[in-house]
Amino acid sequence: MDVAINNITTTITVPQVDFNLLKELAKKFGWVIQTEKKSGIEEALEDVKAGRVYHAKDAHDLIKQCLIA
Repeated sequence: MDVAINNITTTITVPQVDFNLLKELAKKFGWVIQTEKKSGIEEALEDVKAGRVYHAKDAHDLIKQCLIA
């Protein structure tokens, strides 16, 4: 007897604290979890919005800032 399995792809938003629970459920039920990776430009735009951007007046100043951090 052949059983046809219909798959549904969906996107959900889960709080970080509940992600381990979701992974356990997925393992028990045989679900597949795929996380979407952000592109470099998306990460850079988030850094700009969050204020994680530093300015240097020249190359010497940039190196000086990098060595201090």
